[in-house]
Amino acid sequence: MAITFTKMHGLGNDYLFIEAFDREIDNPPELSRRMSHRHLGVGADGIILIMPGKDHPFRMRMFNADGSEAETCGNGIRCFAKYVYERGMTRDHEFVIETGGGPNHVQLRVEGGKVAAVRSNMGTPVFERSKIPMLGPAGNVLEEELQLDCGTVKITCSNIGNPHAAIFVQDATKAPLTEIGPKVENHPKFPQRTNVEFVTVLDRANIVMRIWERGSGITMASGSGSCGAALASMITGRTDRKVNVHLVYGVLAIEWAGDGCVYQEGPATEVFTGKWE
Repeated sequence: MAITFTKMHGLGNDYLFIEAFDREIDNPPELSRRMSHRHLGVGADGIILIMPGKDHPFRMRMFNADGSEAETCGNGIRCFAKYVYERGMTRDHEFVIETGGGPNHVQLRVEGGKVAAVRSNMGTPVFERSKIPMLGPAGNVLEEELQLDCGTVKITCSNIGNPHAAIFVQDATKAPLTEIGPKVENHPKFPQRTNVEFVTVLDRANIVMRIWERGSGITMASGSGSCGAALASMITGRTDRKVNVHLVYGVLAIEWAGDGCVYQEGPATEVFTGKWE
């Protein structure tokens, strides 16, 4: 039976959304590998299943392009919210989406019946090494040297539903993502692997970020990665607690608010709907 999918993106971070309310999706890891292939499939950073929640109306499962399942996805959350609202699956402008990283409360800005932007609560960040998780002595990981076979990098780590390692560089747009990214992602010190952000601080309210995403490689944007980059900038004293993260195709606003939670706000875009035989 053919699978209907909708391709959506958040600032270029693209996913294939599949409704899984009335049918079970067989082997989603393999399906994601096949559909996500840029040349032999549809082409995407992964697939996202739209499912009924246990305590709330909706649940999201996200599979990377390599088939691995991620706990959460910031750009995916915004697209998910736009999808269910614009298809009349909810009329609420605020609701909760269940993810593997915990419940995510979203607020929609609706203009003319369409979702113009989504603000989502990514939860309370964690900095303790064992909860990243990362092997080593107890404490936070702040600009700690990590030995690679090609040299040494300094990483600052956080977990905002999934793991992140940020590296501050002179120019993130020229960072050697394909050389350094996979070495950090798969380093033995990260038992669950990690996302890797390359960050350049412009001023106390603006940073530039490029990402090597766990399970997908180079992506054009990452909501949780933007949070990881912003948090690293904040806890090392480089920026204030509200920053604009400049990505390849636009800007994502990140705020570490007084309630201790991290919020991201930005657009979501629908590209097209098709069928996968």
